[in-house]
Amino acid sequence: MSDTKIALPLAVVTVSDTRNEASDKSGRVLADCLEKAGHRLHSKRIIKDDIYQLRAEVSCLIAEPEVKGILMTGGTGFTDRDNTQKAIQPLLEKKIEGFGELFRHLSYEEIGTSTIQSRVFAGLSNRTIVFCLPGSPGACRTGWENIIQYQLDSTHRPCNFVDKLIAD
Repeated sequence: MSDTKIALPLAVVTVSDTRNEASDKSGRVLADCLEKAGHRLHSKRIIKDDIYQLRAEVSCLIAEPEVKGILMTGGTGFTDRDNTQKAIQPLLEKKIEGFGELFRHLSYEEIGTSTIQSRVFAGLSNRTIVFCLPGSPGACRTGWENIIQYQLDSTHRPCNFVDKLIAD
C-alpha cells in the first residue's frame, strides 16, 4: 500500500424498529465520521430488526462491487428483537474476533461492566468489511474513533484492512 490515503465507499445501516431519518442519531454519527475521515457515503438505510430483511439488505451490499465496507448500528444487544448477530454472522466468510474483544475493552472504560451485554462483531465477505456496533451514538463514536477509522485508513501502520478490500 502506498502512503496515499484511499477513500472507500461505505454504507451505513441502522437496525431499528422505531428510528426514522430524523431520529437516527447513531447512523448520522457513523455517516459524519466516515465522511470526515475522507471516505464516501455510498448509502444510508434504516432496516427493521428482522433477520430476513437484514440479511437481504446486507447481502445486496456485500454483492455490490463498489461497496467496500458496511457500518451497522443496532440490534447487537440481548432483547428478543436484537437480531443483527443472527442475521449477519452467517454471511461472513471470515470473522474478525479481535474487534468485539477490543470494543468491549474500550467500552468498559466508559460504561463499566454493562459492556458485557454488547454483542458487537465484525467480519469480511466478498472483499467487503462489515462492522456491527451497538445502537447508541456514544458506542458508535467509540467504535469509530478507537478502532474502525484506523483499520479503514490505508496509511495506518503496521497494518489495516484496506488491502483486503481493494482488488489487485
